[in-house]
Amino acid sequence: MSESQLRSRYVMAGRVKTHYSESGHDGLPVVLCHGGGAGSSGEAGFGRIMPPLGTKFQVYALDSVGGYGETDPYFPCTEGVQNRVDHLEAFLDTLCLDRVCLSGNSQGAWVVAKYALEHPDRVAKLFLVASATITGAMGIKGPETEGMRALRAYDGSREAMRRLLEALVWDKSQISDELVELRNKAANRPGAAEARKVFQEGTQRLIRDPNLRLKYEMQHTLPRLTLPSMFVWGEEDRFASVELGRQLEKLLPNIPFKYIPKAGHQVQNDQPEIVSNLMMEFFSS
Repeated sequence: MSESQLRSRYVMAGRVKTHYSESGHDGLPVVLCHGGGAGSSGEAGFGRIMPPLGTKFQVYALDSVGGYGETDPYFPCTEGVQNRVDHLEAFLDTLCLDRVCLSGNSQGAWVVAKYALEHPDRVAKLFLVASATITGAMGIKGPETEGMRALRAYDGSREAMRRLLEALVWDKSQISDELVELRNKAANRPGAAEARKVFQEGTQRLIRDPNLRLKYEMQHTLPRLTLPSMFVWGEEDRFASVELGRQLEKLLPNIPFKYIPKAGHQVQNDQPEIVSNLMMEFFSS
């Protein structure tokens, strides 16, 4: 990805020095939230669709708290994914983005959906991509998958990062040495591994503690969301199987689902033209 396509930026979002990638120069703001795997970042998650989206919108893809990308890893995420929602809120406030279109992949889809539930007046439209986190929050229990095993097996090596990426995408040709190095370098920077551990423990506490679980579950809230929304899922997803998406679709009659052929868990990276065109049409209508 050339520097002319993506711009690297930093901002203080609340108490967190936050890195984000940016594309476009004008238009409706679109904010993108990456997944939760080691080495995830705004660029790694959405770099392939940001330039085309930038021809029509002002696009931001932040690196989340929890040890991701180049964002400060030392902010303690003791409530896991909820801290990502709070960080997104601080990011939007800092950039004075009063009303936005949001999109998220995997864990990032849960983050943007939760933000939309908490702040429906600030979200124009919601575009969700393949999320086992949302299915879990909706009470759907899926089987352990190849992608989940690869995620747990990540040991900090380039080889393990490559295996993780191979489980996340269908189009293996996109797994360049540059991409492996980008993600592996982010995952191994000082403080990142420790941050991920605190983050993962915080997420499990959110899920299991009956006093906190209401912050995580969506069974009684997401089906009532009235914002214009769309869900896409890869037919070849080896992390969150397409069967999970079909089960979820039955519980969310207010949200249309589209299933994308020749796409894995990172649908936007396997089929960037299809996904960016869907986003542009949906956000513009």
